[in-house]
Amino acid sequence: MRFYAILLSGLLYWVTSLPAQEKSKNGAAGFSPALLKKALESIAQISVEERQKLHDIVIRAFGMTNLAQGRAPAKIEQKIVAWAILDSQPASVMSEDGMLIGEMIPLGDDGLQVLAREMPNFSDIRYRVEAGGKPRMAGSARIEHYDYSADSLPHAHVAKGRLEKFEWKNSGIFPDTVRDVTVYLPANHQTGEETCLMVWQDGSRHAEPHGSMRVPVVFDNLIHQKAMPRTIGIFIDPGRKLRQKPGEKAANRGFEYDSLGDAYVRFLLAEIIPEVEKRYGANFRRTPAARAIAGGSSGGICAFTAAWERPDQFGKVLSWVGSFVDLRGGNAYPSLIRITERKPLRIYLLDGENDLDNPYGNWPLANKQMAAALKYMNYDFRMDWNQCFHGSKGMAPVLPDALRWLWRDVR
Repeated sequence: MRFYAILLSGLLYWVTSLPAQEKSKNGAAGFSPALLKKALESIAQISVEERQKLHDIVIRAFGMTNLAQGRAPAKIEQKIVAWAILDSQPASVMSEDGMLIGEMIPLGDDGLQVLAREMPNFSDIRYRVEAGGKPRMAGSARIEHYDYSADSLPHAHVAKGRLEKFEWKNSGIFPDTVRDVTVYLPANHQTGEETCLMVWQDGSRHAEPHGSMRVPVVFDNLIHQKAMPRTIGIFIDPGRKLRQKPGEKAANRGFEYDSLGDAYVRFLLAEIIPEVEKRYGANFRRTPAARAIAGGSSGGICAFTAAWERPDQFGKVLSWVGSFVDLRGGNAYPSLIRITERKPLRIYLLDGENDLDNPYGNWPLANKQMAAALKYMNYDFRMDWNQCFHGSKGMAPVLPDALRWLWRDVR
């Protein structure tokens, strides 16, 4: 019985150990569907007391109110999906086409029923939960899992850079906006030290060491290996309107990122980069080859636009699931590339076959057209493909390799 007690302790730890702010942000953040699956596989051998503990853990993870109202969405960990419902009738989980995913397992006298299943990777599941043959709840679960390499994991022997933050609300180029800026300074950074520069759009999420991209961890490892030069990273959030609260979706994002022209790169060169130089004693190399800019989705086209407009300032671009579609005219780039004299840019693109297809365009097709135009004009570029959906999950595990390629001749 001790094995099951350990499993339940693990589940309880995941539910209770995260800081309060993480729980409020992510609901039942940290709940482990994988551990739940293991417990359910041997449910017959679990004592009544342990079953009650498992019952209570699930209630805490999914939320009593959500369960009672049939509004508790599925929870996903890697390729494991977990469902829960409160109903007195036997329940099952069905796919959109009517195929049975699994019969739910009762955990208590109050009608709590659960199911945890491993699902195929890169699948977008539409499901419904039925009880007594009647639909009770419906939703979707997107399965997209990649394993990280050692370069995305922290190591005790690798010196760690530090992160500094400030708020910028004095923009003359994007007036009436406020944004957070996070700055990565490499380990043992000294005031006035000459470094390379890499700017990241949608910055806060990418600057999080324990987030999806883990850029600071990758920087630490590659700088330690001398696989990339000592680089300061500037992670910039899109502008929120002054009336907006921190954490709200930035109202100015689409205007700043998807618009063609030089407004955003002027914002970087006239406002943000000088502020970082002043605050942290940064001394960026002046050659464009020592300056890179990165982003995903609309942040990806923003990165390309900045370098396209000012190749004398940014010589390297990292773009994933880039929105080279007709949001604000970005679909023009493949044609512009073909009729414009080649610029001294190195460009990395990544997209996947499960990316968006909507009235604004087809993201995989748009990125293929970009790659074809760059190839036609003999650019120094690389296009990687995988099965990713729209987002950063597909970029995260290959980021170390992409940065090695991007910085391969700069030390």
